[in-house]
Amino acid sequence: MLSGIFGEDLFDEFWGFPTHELANIDKRLYGKNARHLMQTDVHENENDYEIEMDLPGFKKDQINVKLEDGYMTVSASKGHEDKKEKHGKVIRQERYSGSMQRSFYVGEQVKTEDVKARFEDGVLKLSIPKKELKALPANNTIAIEG
Repeated sequence: MLSGIFGEDLFDEFWGFPTHELANIDKRLYGKNARHLMQTDVHENENDYEIEMDLPGFKKDQINVKLEDGYMTVSASKGHEDKKEKHGKVIRQERYSGSMQRSFYVGEQVKTEDVKARFEDGVLKLSIPKKELKALPANNTIAIEG
């Protein structure tokens, strides 16, 4: 098989040939496509920031967005449905199951009610308004005692 040249032989696990047991431990946790999880684009507009995050295979109720101490955390969690009896023995499983999260600093001035979120076609879209930072006092000199 040509894919065997690239270390992705369909029957590696089926025939009992363990490949790279300890290499890339994250692949054992998240599958061989771990680097593709929660891919995110951030765009800056005049009035806000738009975040688009890929979450393929997730449903809206499996995603949670939380804002705390200036950090926005997106987490998602799902499990595989038990289909062994219906489809026979699994010899290869690449689709992700489990939980993951990613955090972004958005500033402490951003409030929960300011953020708009929408999920469609496996893409989470967030709109975060730009907030003016509080200006520092004009006199920023520190008095020295003694």
